Amino acid sequence: MEIRNRAGMGHLAIAKRPIGPGHPPYVIAEISANHNGDLDQALRIIDAAQAAGADAVKIQTYRPDTITLKSDAPEFQITEGLWAGRTLYDLYEWAHTPWEWHEALFAHAARRGITLFSSPFDPTAVDLLEELGAPAYKIASFEAVDLPLIRYVASTGKPMIISTGMADFEEITEAVEAARSGGCKELALLHCVSGYPAPAADYNLATLRDMAARFDLPVGLSDHTLDNTTAIASVALGAALIEKHVTLDRNVGGPDDSFSLEPGELAALCRDARTAWDALGKVDYGRKSSEQGNVKFRRSLYFVQDMKAGDEITEACIRSVRPGYGLAPKWTDDIIGRRVARDVKAHMPVQWELLGKNDC
Repeated sequence: MEIRNRAGMGHLAIAKRPIGPGHPPYVIAEISANHNGDLDQALRIIDAAQAAGADAVKIQTYRPDTITLKSDAPEFQITEGLWAGRTLYDLYEWAHTPWEWHEALFAHAARRGITLFSSPFDPTAVDLLEELGAPAYKIASFEAVDLPLIRYVASTGKPMIISTGMADFEEITEAVEAARSGGCKELALLHCVSGYPAPAADYNLATLRDMAARFDLPVGLSDHTLDNTTAIASVALGAALIEKHVTLDRNVGGPDDSFSLEPGELAALCRDARTAWDALGKVDYGRKSSEQGNVKFRRSLYFVQDMKAGDEITEACIRSVRPGYGLAPKWTDDIIGRRVARDVKAHMPVQWELLGKNDC
């Protein structure tokens, strides 16, 4: 049965880490193509993500022939953007994570104590990942319209995250329905802009709250902007997950390096996202623990004359001053005209127990 919080929004858990309202944001370090064809570099990115404090590392599981066709036809040509001049097949041949690496990647992540999961791009990728014990699945933005793939992933019974870049509301609804009808019980949506890089102004983060309300699911952000500002801001709007591409050096020239975080920036994201989440807290108008020592800087009422028991308090007898250990200045009119119940000294704070009853 799906676990829900008080507001009704679902939760999920990946490798026993709960994700959703009431839990710190789940930070996913996306390796994507940033291994640049070098298994050792992929392993070092896993190390860097673990050291930075990320909750998980994500890879992508496809081969060029499972994601596209080897064709030079115009519709298979990339003519603009980061990858201009290549065919789709050439790009994915360059960028893919070899399937023979997967076992080593999962084993290395386990040794380092960080969760690793993947985005499968066809059923054979799901089958491979099931053999390796993948704890969850991510549906990439461009695959959000592949409803048979979503249903196949759902049939594993594992948690699923669907990225929504380029999908309109109807397509997101269809993807969610496919996941649920396929048997997925733990589902989250990532708001995404499928630009590489994407300008912050395109993100319209207000969509996060609307998406959470409409689908009654945990939501998060797949962030392709060039810094952490958008990701941190998303936490205030309810992002329970944050995904960012990560590289060891963005200047190497790999397919995704230029719009990825370096390890120090990932560490800052992990720290600052959790600080933002801590700062949200709950509705609380009370005095905070960090304020207790500063009561001396508030104003309150103090006696400014020595007085004998029975003396009447006039305006000349009290003043509103710092520190704040006496009665609040709002009681001034109520106090004037009363008599002191016992002797008081100048510079004593005015307290109710020092006052007689109001004669009025």
